[in-house]
Amino acid sequence: MIRAIFYSMAIVVLACSTAVADDIRRVVTGLDDNNHAVVLYDSRVPLTGPLPSANFWIADSHPPSLSKEDTANRPIGVSPPDNGTKFRVVEFPPLDAETEAKMPPEMIMKGVNHPPAKGLAVKHPMMHRTRSLDYAVILSGEIDMMLDDTSVHLKPGDTVVQQATNHGWVNHGTQPCRILFVLMDSKEP
Repeated sequence: MIRAIFYSMAIVVLACSTAVADDIRRVVTGLDDNNHAVVLYDSRVPLTGPLPSANFWIADSHPPSLSKEDTANRPIGVSPPDNGTKFRVVEFPPLDAETEAKMPPEMIMKGVNHPPAKGLAVKHPMMHRTRSLDYAVILSGEIDMMLDDTSVHLKPGDTVVQQATNHGWVNHGTQPCRILFVLMDSKEP
């Protein structure tokens, strides 16, 4: 069910726009006091931070509770919450060799809460592993997904199912790459 919802959302996003913008429209629905479907939030969500990103929704349980509260604005690291999910977009700017060489070791891994026990030490500052099942859709641009011993080049429309493995996103191209993610906490691999 979650996959069907995710793929439906991804198709809509891909069909509507592959253009890169500084913000993304987010529409959140819910029920009013008379059980009518209504729009709870309809706003532009800015992409912020050194790695431009935005959380659209965060849930703390599985199955998730439905909420009228806006759950997207709370601080959270790389990982989804325990027993929860995180729906977000990240824009990876082109990374030149000089900047890449200056990155601190384990730069992204330092932001991971509860990494899985299994897995090798990360080899690159952008590499990390989370105890989560992640769905990703490349919306625009191109990117390389690094794994322990290989790399996979991805283009718009490509999808990834990441199962608690070491991985890193590195854009060696000339244009930003935007990726839509749904991260779900998982059992220990």
